Amino acid sequence: MWAAWRRVRQIVQIAFFALFVALLFAGLQRQGSGENGLDWVTGFFFRINPLSALAAMLAGREWLGSLGWALATISLTILLGRVWCGWTCPLGSLLEWVHFRRARSNARSIPASLRSVKYFLLAVILIAALFGNLSLLILEPLALLTRAMTTVVIPGFNVAINGSEATLYNLSFLRPAVDWLESALRGPVLPVKQPAFNAPGWVALLFVGVIALNWLADRFWCRYLCPLGALLGWLSKISIFRPGIGEACTGCTRCAIACKPGAIRVKSASEAARSAADIHIMASECTVCLDCLNSCAKDGMGIKPVTQPEKSHEFDLSRRQFLQAAAVGTAGVLLARSDLRSRAKNSALIRPPGVLDENEFLAKCLRCSECMKVCPTTALQPALGEAGLEGLWTPILMARVGYCDYGCNACGQVCPSGAIAALPLEEKRQAVIGKASVNRNRCLPWASGIPCIVCEEMCPTPQKAIRLETITAVNEAGEMVELQQPYVLRDLCIGCGICENHCPLEGEAAIRVYAGG
Repeated sequence: MWAAWRRVRQIVQIAFFALFVALLFAGLQRQGSGENGLDWVTGFFFRINPLSALAAMLAGREWLGSLGWALATISLTILLGRVWCGWTCPLGSLLEWVHFRRARSNARSIPASLRSVKYFLLAVILIAALFGNLSLLILEPLALLTRAMTTVVIPGFNVAINGSEATLYNLSFLRPAVDWLESALRGPVLPVKQPAFNAPGWVALLFVGVIALNWLADRFWCRYLCPLGALLGWLSKISIFRPGIGEACTGCTRCAIACKPGAIRVKSASEAARSAADIHIMASECTVCLDCLNSCAKDGMGIKPVTQPEKSHEFDLSRRQFLQAAAVGTAGVLLARSDLRSRAKNSALIRPPGVLDENEFLAKCLRCSECMKVCPTTALQPALGEAGLEGLWTPILMARVGYCDYGCNACGQVCPSGAIAALPLEEKRQAVIGKASVNRNRCLPWASGIPCIVCEEMCPTPQKAIRLETITAVNEAGEMVELQQPYVLRDLCIGCGICENHCPLEGEAAIRVYAGG
């Protein structure tokens, strides 16, 4: 029986991982008004994520209905334990599939007390959230995986496809096939414009590091570091149905050997003297993968209702450790709030349309990268130092990289927490995120007498926020020429950045968008 259920779990794992990847690519080309309902679906995993929901609600001090679906995950956990970790979590599934031969033997030398790290990290995240800080959500597993896929894997995959097509296109007999493949994939699967993001090397290093830790123990991240797993582990202590050892157990320990999360403890007794009382399943660490039940030769295990909460373990946080976590969380918030960059008015800190209050935005932003993923021009980039420590990895607009498309409101539609307001397209087109300003010392018509009206031509506002004034001037050759010099009507400018993005000058543009006008 358990073999069939174990097969069902594997199918469910593959299905959820495939859904995660499909939603990544579905959101990649998303732009426009989003009336098809796809926007809600692209953030599906974050909307059912209890850690993101709890932290955002604590930080924002309000109920966020868009994240209320996390109650379903909480209810399922209280009923069956950490089903999320063993059946649903795409990062957990990936780590389960990546296996190293030495992992099992290496795991024996790792002390069980190391499991307390994830509980300590969870406490720090929640304490910081009480002060309105969500910086450490960059370590939340879904955000970690989405960020890696968005900024590293998909851009790299696109570069590889483009390079392969360019090489194959040199072979004339393959050109029809390449053309067909390009037309079939470009848009529905591959991005139209090559994505490029700020500091992908650090993201790649963190992601590869999480996978490489599997060499030390199977699902090392899940066992010792995952803060979401810690939250679900706490809830699993009171789960109603749990795997348990039955009277038919012979003490063979096959279950403990099969358990990838290392959730089964065996007392140090000789195999001949070992009995069911010497084997214990830790509900808080069990991911309900069913491997143990499937491995049992005597049907000495099963899932049964339990009325008593699970007893505490030595790696559970003590009162002293909790106070230490509270101190670390508080100190981290104080450090972030005392960062000069969080107080100084940074002209480069341009937020997506719909963000009106910086503090409210920081208290709701999950650092999930969903907005960056769907931005069709890759204008939204992760903040590194522009917003200080507290704003690490929140989205900012870099107009020289891309611009805020006048016909797109995707970022607000897909934002799972409402940090970016879900503005209707007409309202978004009027949302001011900055103001453009012409640098007359660099602008070709102003500084060099060279004709150029690119910024005025590209301005998307109906009444044109960039106008041209016709003058007669002397160019660099000493000739009298008639020129059109651009200037900005600030009352009409919304700061979309298309003028800065298309400015033909190399390096710093002659027209730039500045935050807040």
